[in-house]
Amino acid sequence: MSRIFFNEVVTRDGLQMEPAFIPTDTKVALVDALSVCGYAKIEVTSFTSAKAIPMLRDAEEVMGRIRRVPGVEYAVLMPNLRGAERALESRADELNLVMSCSESHNQANLRMSRAQSFASLTEVTRVVDGHAAVNVSLSTAFGCPMEGAVLAATVLDLAQRFAGLGVRGVTVCDTTGMANPGQVRALCEALQRALPASLQLTLHFHNTRGMGLANLLAAVQSGVVRFDVSLGGLGGCPYAPGASGNIASEDAVHMQQLIGYPTGVDLERLLGVARGLSTIVGHDVPAQVTKAGPVWQLHPSPCQAP
Repeated sequence: MSRIFFNEVVTRDGLQMEPAFIPTDTKVALVDALSVCGYAKIEVTSFTSAKAIPMLRDAEEVMGRIRRVPGVEYAVLMPNLRGAERALESRADELNLVMSCSESHNQANLRMSRAQSFASLTEVTRVVDGHAAVNVSLSTAFGCPMEGAVLAATVLDLAQRFAGLGVRGVTVCDTTGMANPGQVRALCEALQRALPASLQLTLHFHNTRGMGLANLLAAVQSGVVRFDVSLGGLGGCPYAPGASGNIASEDAVHMQQLIGYPTGVDLERLLGVARGLSTIVGHDVPAQVTKAGPVWQLHPSPCQAP
């Protein structure tokens, strides 16, 4: 079976919705702990407006202090040219650009039209010009909470246009958990037919309606091997009404290992990190395997009453 490559996004997507600022030292320690778990990539932070996402206002300091482990890529998200310039200065391995497939969400999230976003991101790819890898995340690819259905043709068109600009990868995002497995499989198959085989196609699912892992499995069965996941199932979009957390890293890794797909992730080590996450954020987290343990973790028989 093909290896599944997991990209950890908890310190960016996961923390951006938290109400209380997580100290910089804690973020750095969390990235360092995740770096030795076997991930292909860690999306560390976002170079966006501190006013818009105050939780990530320490992006430069976090990127400057993490211990970089060989074999792990350290990515950052940004919406515009200024963010890209800051990201390059931080020595990010990958710049993750973002725009939405729906006009309403793009206006809410980025304060510009889709046409303006595409023009802006085209300029970013020109400026980056090989100094770092470029990935483009297409939000609301499976549905928009303000507009409803998003046509597969819209997603395909944007993905092909960015592929034509020479980006290394495209991430297709179910921003508010509106996808279903049949829809996922159909779109993944269409994208793989339409895009160059060399382009890295990644799927990003939220578990808003409880279908995150089912959608991941549908994508795997269609041939996709790259996925964003978030420790504990944290995350959400501040500009997408009703959005809840991403699929939990530990749950996704556990499922793929049971099926037989290699992931490169040390689940026991990852669970050790995950068990401390609720203390970091100050509340319970949605992930299940951290609470119940993997299926191979057995327990003694309950004592019988005399």
